[in-house]
Amino acid sequence: MAYIAVTALSHVGLVREHNEDSLVIGPWTLCGTTTRSPQTLMFPLGRPLVVAVADGLGGQPAGEVASELVVRELALLGPTLDGAEAVEDALNLCNRAVHSATDGRPELTSMGTTVAGTLVMAESLLSFNVGDSKVFRVAADGLHQVSVDDSPPPLPGHRTTSAVTQTLGGSRAEHVLTPHVAAFPLSAGDRYLVCTDGLTDPVPDEAIDEVLRVHDDGKAAFELWRAAIEAGGPDNITLALVRIGA
Repeated sequence: MAYIAVTALSHVGLVREHNEDSLVIGPWTLCGTTTRSPQTLMFPLGRPLVVAVADGLGGQPAGEVASELVVRELALLGPTLDGAEAVEDALNLCNRAVHSATDGRPELTSMGTTVAGTLVMAESLLSFNVGDSKVFRVAADGLHQVSVDDSPPPLPGHRTTSAVTQTLGGSRAEHVLTPHVAAFPLSAGDRYLVCTDGLTDPVPDEAIDEVLRVHDDGKAAFELWRAAIEAGGPDNITLALVRIGA
């Protein structure tokens, strides 16, 4: 029987005081905490499965609340999603939930989060994102980013930027999102990496590609985490590796 293997971890890093990242894998969520080691979950291929990360906005209040709200909504909505339009509607619903949660709670005003993930269906996979968390396809010819960063170009001499141009929440007034959604055919052996910028900011794509050429599942997740830590661990690190098996 064809199956989906999802290996994930979340870690506070070496600089932040607490973890504002959250993670959803099907009905399972991990919010604002640290895993002791990579965890692998197995699912039969067929029923829609959402795998996503949400990175609460730094420098604004309650990022961990916003990211948790989003992954819990996606855990509930995931089994009902059947295509790109449904994913876009779900992300806008998550955006409304983040805004609504601030009503009467001034300490949550302008909280926000990014989100990036995959929806795995019987014969295809959708990648989606809002913000600068990322989705990569792991292919024989190398690593390919399939998400679209909502961020301005980095300054000259810089590889990355911390600025984001679109988020769920993140402002006083509610806004309509324009999520990035892309579809890919699915076959046994396909692999995807979903991660927050706590991995991709300190670790170049070339280094991520090198790890994924050599390792898979738990060993790959551990080595990616270690690369981010050895690069200074400046932010929360959350990642999920999706592999289609047969």
